Amino acid sequence: MHPSPLIEQPFGTYGELIREQARNRPDHPALIQDRRTVSFATLDAMMDRVAATLQRNRVRPTEAVAICAGTSLEYAAVFLGALRAGVAVAPLAPSSIAQSIADMAANSEARLMFVDSVTAEQLAPVRAGIAARFVALDDSAGGESFRKWLAPAGSVPAAVDVRPEWPFNIIYSSGTTGMPKGIVQPHGMRWAHLQRAQPQGYGPDAVTLIATPLYSNTTLVSFFPTVTLGGTVVLMAKFDAAQYLELAQKHRATHTMLVPVQYQRLMAHPDFDRYDLSSFRMKLCTSAPFSATLKADILKRWPGGLVEYYGMTEGGGTCILAAHERPDKLATVGTPAEGHDMRLIDEAGREVAQGEIGEVVGHSPAMMSGYHRQPEQTREAEWHAPDGKRFIRTGDVGRFDADGFLTLMDRKKDMVISGGFNVYPSDLEAVLIRHPAVAEAAVVGVASERWGETPVAFVTLRVGAGDTALQIRNWTNHQLGKTQRLAAVEIVGSLPRSAIGKVLKRELRETFVPPTPL
Repeated sequence: MHPSPLIEQPFGTYGELIREQARNRPDHPALIQDRRTVSFATLDAMMDRVAATLQRNRVRPTEAVAICAGTSLEYAAVFLGALRAGVAVAPLAPSSIAQSIADMAANSEARLMFVDSVTAEQLAPVRAGIAARFVALDDSAGGESFRKWLAPAGSVPAAVDVRPEWPFNIIYSSGTTGMPKGIVQPHGMRWAHLQRAQPQGYGPDAVTLIATPLYSNTTLVSFFPTVTLGGTVVLMAKFDAAQYLELAQKHRATHTMLVPVQYQRLMAHPDFDRYDLSSFRMKLCTSAPFSATLKADILKRWPGGLVEYYGMTEGGGTCILAAHERPDKLATVGTPAEGHDMRLIDEAGREVAQGEIGEVVGHSPAMMSGYHRQPEQTREAEWHAPDGKRFIRTGDVGRFDADGFLTLMDRKKDMVISGGFNVYPSDLEAVLIRHPAVAEAAVVGVASERWGETPVAFVTLRVGAGDTALQIRNWTNHQLGKTQRLAAVEIVGSLPRSAIGKVLKRELRETFVPPTPL
């Protein structure tokens, strides 16, 4: 079966696509979580009820509602129903501290905030400072009961002519470097995402297993193509390697979106090779550095294609690496997607020559409108070519090879300048991970009286390894150039990570206490 012809239109809405699925395949499962299944007919009716209730509450098109809750079928229905009403959604990370969530809710100007019992309890100390009305998706005491809030069955909203420039959602950055910024993605941008996803084989027979949270853009770029084009989404509330493999085999999953640390844990699971994963057509990855070694292991042992996306929630340029087609380029993040213009610039904002290192900037049909109510930060995130063309700055440093494949060096802010030399933590991490005792590694720059900055490594050990930090440091430094050498190695139980697997390097820097002046 083929996806809807509506997808070929210059612009359309996700609500239209799901309505079409409900007409043509009413009983086909749209969403599955644990023992609950929601058909397309049921999902479409639920979206109508959500949209009608928002209209009853006088939440107008382009205004926002917030969702701060764990993954659930109700979460998905509210998100999609709000879009049908032309209402923007601000999905907030429950993993954030309470005051940060309150700040994000205030920035979004959300009229309503959908929570569950866990997040409501977490937000209790700051509840008085949140203007939004609370609705509890799980009908707990955390807010007004969702079932009671919802308009009666059969309710139909007034039709809304959604425009491409209207805000679709407000995705907040991780906030690892300060106050999270609200990235406004318009409907036109999300439509472009959907059209871009078609080559990955989404369609009415797709079954996508999702194990990352619904508030994450990582999840949404796989969730939306599946459900709008008639496939089935299997939701996991929390990632667990063994449970993931069970669900993949049970539901005959064809697609998945995972972050590198999840792939790492799955491939390391002792029973991985016992599961039947032959149904997989495409596996996707984004959001964090993805090692060439891990990509090669996945290609060898896990059926189906493997595609890595490199880009930003803010939009701009996206690089795509079809690893199964180019196993010789696994150390790269691929080439710019069709219609995407990606360039490298120096500190002065000038384009660098072919083969040189620079900050990655990108322009594409899928770009944020800006940061919500933060015009100065929006301007800082943009670079304009001499002809006025608008690009989004990634903050990543990279280099294009002669074939047009992009190799990332590091986040610009994570680059260490030691004794006047640029030291890229990713280079050091690649050496550390080759040590037989090291399971994971992260390198950060810390202040040094002698060098200005100097690199320090944090590592976790493989089970049974007994190597000392000094042994690992000496072994690593023997493999490195003089200007790259590690000042220290610290062995930790685990690396701090965001909910989508990004190592929180700022936390590592803050915890490091040098034994002597570095």
